[in-house]
Amino acid sequence: MKKLCLIVSILPQFGFNNSDNTVSQQPEKQNYTQIYEQVPSPTIQKTGNPTTVNPPVNQPAKKDSVMLDIVLIKQNPELRYGCEVTSLAMVLNHAGVKTDKMDLYRSIQKDPDPIKKSGNGDILNWGNPADGFVGDMTGKQAGYAVFDKPMEALVHQKLPGRAVNLTNQPFERVLEHVSSGYPVVVWTTGDYRLPDRWESWYHGQQVIKTPLDLHAVVLVGYDDNFVYLNDPLSGRKQVKVEKEQFIASWKALQSRAVSYK
Repeated sequence: MKKLCLIVSILPQFGFNNSDNTVSQQPEKQNYTQIYEQVPSPTIQKTGNPTTVNPPVNQPAKKDSVMLDIVLIKQNPELRYGCEVTSLAMVLNHAGVKTDKMDLYRSIQKDPDPIKKSGNGDILNWGNPADGFVGDMTGKQAGYAVFDKPMEALVHQKLPGRAVNLTNQPFERVLEHVSSGYPVVVWTTGDYRLPDRWESWYHGQQVIKTPLDLHAVVLVGYDDNFVYLNDPLSGRKQVKVEKEQFIASWKALQSRAVSYK
């Protein structure tokens, strides 16, 4: 089982325009949103997680366009499956935290459940990305992903009381946060389109159904028609992606977004 955003051998054909870092328009994939909505997003069952700190209610009006200059960090070669913590390293560095992707790799909560496969290679049992990183992030063994709650907890470790979890908020709310000067880790797919490769396995009695082609990037800017992303896998800074296309992929990944204030 391979996480698309982190395995070069199955990296999608992005279709970048080399002159301006724009993701070119490609034929739309089959709409899998309805399929995904039938499967509840995994939730953390553990107790004692930090309480989400929401941004102040009275925020300045959202700007028409924003571009944050966020230092780009690449996940490879050390973290083949590390798009989430590498993206968070970019965000925390912007906040003035002295950390790097390897520090966050060591610090992120892990789900220790080992992978179990059938004779033909199908995954039967594995961890829950909502509980912690699943598998081996370095790529020496199989690895997968981590979702928003463990990332939120990691922000609390590095910036006590300042974590902001914007998961399941309207995308406009995420843009408001960027407008206020804060980059945001957002979950999407490797080509910023609807997911089209799905896998499922058991975690205890729970069925985990999730796309293989998930990815995490840093939302660093936007304007009327586009969003701009720092991508730790492609190594591109301020990649321009059509806004509505990106929002569709973000919603299909359960609208996950994590930042700080």
